[in-house]
Amino acid sequence: MTPQPPTGPGGTAAPATPVTPALSVVRAGALTTVQDLGRGGRAHLGVPRSGALDEAAHRLANRLLGNDEGAATLETTVTGCALRAEGGAVTAAVTGAPCPVSLDGRPAPWGVPVRVPAGSVLEAGTATYGVRSYVGVAGGIAVEPVLGSRATDLLSGLGPDPLRDGCTLPLGDAARTGGGPGPGPDAAPWPAPPRELVLPVVPGPRTAWFTPGALRTLTTGTFRVSPASNRIGLRLEGPRLERAVEGELPSEGMPLGALQVPPEGRPVVFLADHPTTGGYPVVGVVPERALAAAAQAPPGTPVRFTPA
Repeated sequence: MTPQPPTGPGGTAAPATPVTPALSVVRAGALTTVQDLGRGGRAHLGVPRSGALDEAAHRLANRLLGNDEGAATLETTVTGCALRAEGGAVTAAVTGAPCPVSLDGRPAPWGVPVRVPAGSVLEAGTATYGVRSYVGVAGGIAVEPVLGSRATDLLSGLGPDPLRDGCTLPLGDAARTGGGPGPGPDAAPWPAPPRELVLPVVPGPRTAWFTPGALRTLTTGTFRVSPASNRIGLRLEGPRLERAVEGELPSEGMPLGALQVPPEGRPVVFLADHPTTGGYPVVGVVPERALAAAAQAPPGTPVRFTPA
């Protein structure tokens, strides 16, 4: 007996239920999070900004797909991730740290929109240089926003959990959001981080807490990126910055890019998930425009600071 389509009132055929495209996570990788442009303007409430560490790479992925630049993407860490298109074809683009891209095991382009048929698996592999790659999808990742952002904040726990194998990610309506290859070239260059990271630093506000020798060391010494670095801060190994004043400050506001010096004397550059207050002295601040390169510097990268 031939199956009959479902019927509505009066025997008419019931309308088909639309299937919304989604992504299922085949391989979550070492750390893959949902990120957008973050929760700016809420530091006075104790809420970190969060958002994509390499904002330029995040914006590029969205521009290639015709999304609003604030649409959520996936930020991978070193080992990439693999995603299966469910419920229909999707268009995706991989930017940020260069990595091998494949579609159902066959090579696919990096930095170019790729059509992923329903049931196919797109994989962003291990970064060949840099740390964080970005996987954008037409329509954006449509997880529920928290305080106006879909970003995962590892310090406060706001936003969605980091990806895990088997979870499913809803997608936005590509037609409604304008998703689809944007105007202009269908591929765009991305500036890979330099082999040596040179960061400008604006002195203060707590330079008086350090000896003159420490301030000279800051701008003449060579540091290296520590393996303990994360989305909260770029931790550095190298010469110690000697304090002229011991003890701790009353907690005060911490801006993005603050160069905070804990008691052991090795500075930490605060990144997107940094705490909004702290009691260790800040010897200087790295301007925001330089932080994307800092976010892409792998452990062992030499770091120098120059006066801004």
